[in-house]
Amino acid sequence: MARDLCIVGVNHRTAPVALRERLAFPADGIATALGELKAVPGVQEAAIVSTCNRVEVVTGTSVPAAMVAAQVEAYLTRVREVERSAFAPHLYVHHGRDAIRHLFRVAASLDSMVVGEPQILGQMKDQYVAAAAAGTSGPVLHKAFHRAFTVAKRVRTETGIASKSVSVASVAADLTRTIFETLEDKTVMLVGAGKMSQLVARHLQARGTGDIMVTTRTFDHAAALAHAFGGLAIPFERLAEYLKHADIVIGSAGAADHLVGPQLVQEVLRARKQRPMFFIDLAVPRNFDPAINDLDNVYVYDMDDLARTSADHTGEREREALRAEAIVEDEVERFVRWLAGLDVVPTIVALREKLETIRRAELEKALTALQDAAPRHRALLDALTSSIVNKILHTPLASLKREGAPDDPDLAASVRRLFDLEIPAARLTDDPEEEK
Repeated sequence: MARDLCIVGVNHRTAPVALRERLAFPADGIATALGELKAVPGVQEAAIVSTCNRVEVVTGTSVPAAMVAAQVEAYLTRVREVERSAFAPHLYVHHGRDAIRHLFRVAASLDSMVVGEPQILGQMKDQYVAAAAAGTSGPVLHKAFHRAFTVAKRVRTETGIASKSVSVASVAADLTRTIFETLEDKTVMLVGAGKMSQLVARHLQARGTGDIMVTTRTFDHAAALAHAFGGLAIPFERLAEYLKHADIVIGSAGAADHLVGPQLVQEVLRARKQRPMFFIDLAVPRNFDPAINDLDNVYVYDMDDLARTSADHTGEREREALRAEAIVEDEVERFVRWLAGLDVVPTIVALREKLETIRRAELEKALTALQDAAPRHRALLDALTSSIVNKILHTPLASLKREGAPDDPDLAASVRRLFDLEIPAARLTDDPEEEK
């Protein structure tokens, strides 16, 4: 059973979008990838957090973190077909307390491109559900992710970080004003139905944009979304035809290759008589070929560009983030105690049960030999032997409660070996906090 967390990944701070998109897992391939990860040596539980800003493999393990990290790196090299030398310098590895802290900070949006943005929590919930459905999450990841969700809720209710946040969507919408003097006569095209692109579109509508067109691979989805915006649904295969009508194009479609390239945009610009176009690429892998940014009257912003822009919007969020970090540390301590209890509580219970079984057996032998013992003598012997066992147990049990993982993760295992304790697997997966 897993006794530790190990997280291997890259994010918007450590790796450029060009690398993140190569490592990213497509949504329709997550289940297969999770099954493959579960077969990686040392990985007992697995989840994948793959968003536009990060790709992280979260594992539950009972072997040294360095061993698991090396196996996960080899897995990424093989499955994502990216040379290790290309991503290794950008990779981070967290285990133990650091991994717990990192997971909690990600859920609370303290590690996001824009601190306080709410989208990451929904993405993490979806991807934990995928791990649960694939059968790759176990007691440790189940507890870790759900505790992370609790941390996020505490941060949003106990601090003002959400009210002080500036979302990626609002930053993207604001950037359009640097290109266009007015938005009232501008047409927006959504390529894909990603939640982030919908948020950008809503921000643009609030700023007075005109028509909205929506195109996705599934026309029914496009029609439903277009209806919500009061816009027009476009068949995906007619994207190129309608692109000439779009002043602002927002991409969030899942695609292995670029959907829009320089040649197409050159043709579109001629049809538009060189009127400016603004592309906001929220997809990883990217929907729009970066080379189109070299064309005159075309402006392209991807997630890295938005990160640099949003870095200017700090102020109050940083002060609220300090309060949020204190909440994270409090919850990290709680989780560490729980993780310690995975070994400690069942070991304490098993040790008590074993000694109590021995005590009762020996007491029965003595009472059988004393056939004419008075009831009060029997009660006296029962209390005496019980007291002796409790006094013998006092010091080792106190040490287990005080010095279990992470201070001495092998202590409970040593006790089980010394006393030859057998603990049912079901008991090892019990939540120690429920036993208090």
